[in-house]
Amino acid sequence: MRCARRATDSADYSEGGRQTQEAGVSEERVPLSRPDISAADVAAVVRVLKSQRLSLGPKLAEFERAFARYAGTKHAVAVSSGTAALHLAVRAAGLGRGGEMITSPFTFVATANCALFEGARPAFVDIDEQTWNMDVEKMEGAITERTRLLMPVHIFGRPMPMDRVMDAARRRGLPVVEDACEALGATYKGRKAGTFGLASTFAFYPNKQMTTGEGGMVVTDDDRTAVLCRSMRNQGRDPGAGWLAHGRLGYNYRMSDINCALGLSQLGRLEGFLAARERAARRYLKKLADVEELVLPAPYGEGRISWFVFVVRLADRFAQRERDAVMAYLSSRGIGTNNYFSPVHLQKFYRAMFGYKPGDFPVTERIAARTLALPFHNRLTARDQDVVVEALKAAIARL
Repeated sequence: MRCARRATDSADYSEGGRQTQEAGVSEERVPLSRPDISAADVAAVVRVLKSQRLSLGPKLAEFERAFARYAGTKHAVAVSSGTAALHLAVRAAGLGRGGEMITSPFTFVATANCALFEGARPAFVDIDEQTWNMDVEKMEGAITERTRLLMPVHIFGRPMPMDRVMDAARRRGLPVVEDACEALGATYKGRKAGTFGLASTFAFYPNKQMTTGEGGMVVTDDDRTAVLCRSMRNQGRDPGAGWLAHGRLGYNYRMSDINCALGLSQLGRLEGFLAARERAARRYLKKLADVEELVLPAPYGEGRISWFVFVVRLADRFAQRERDAVMAYLSSRGIGTNNYFSPVHLQKFYRAMFGYKPGDFPVTERIAARTLALPFHNRLTARDQDVVVEALKAAIARL
């Protein structure tokens, strides 16, 4: 079956969207994700290339100002990746060697790795059964004298209950760094995710709501945090210091003006992107509502989800091998899918470093063994989704 392409004035820069005619794979390919790059985006990048100001130029400051306005924060510091943003934010917050950072094991590995970069330890807390976010009650019980930082993760763009997180942090005198890398544009009780903690981080990889190719952002209302992050991203240089004068340990975490130009152009279309993803999520919810073998994303009544991915899970009566069989069937039909996420504590090197084992975080492990992400991006059409849903139902029927 071949889906009709949607008419658009945007250039078609698809990531992983090539058609294939391999044995057993249908001609139509529905990619798991794809960036939404327009002719205007391309033109913005070309203008920077022609300007010869490719790094530390005017587009960097322009993008940071525009992003801070959108986020509703005083400062925005553009960096080379979401991982770089996480690292700088926890370093600026004072997470040091021997300390612990409380976070979720159901996340992308960079969330936890940023603690390891500083010689600290991620202290994992199991997740909530319904939201798949870190369980706040368990988080409060996990705080000890070694805790130096709380890092809530707004998983898949669904905000944490930040009033409870911040209340616990204030009572214990702990800084909060929000991992909002998947939650650009999400809101909690009328306030944007990423505006509650000392600092917050966003990411712009091509599968995100908007992209800079590679890139990330630290946002904060704290002047000191902003100054430290700006210095550390640029090899530890202080404002006004010479090119070879380094005031502190730093890194090459700069975002080029090329990436910033793309980010500025994308930011201007972000609300349209979010609306398109919301429509696609609602279509999936409607089309899959009668599939009793699936658990769909839970309703959210406290603000707006920023739909990063659309993840479903098989009911508990199924096991990981059956989830994997569904994924294999979808792949054989040319439909992109993945397991979001594999528990961080069961990654090989975490088990070697800390002795984690199956059963340590049972809710995370049970849910992670059954989740699968369906194709999801700004340009996903209703007809694309019909192809996905038909294949998914066929796969489930084979179990």
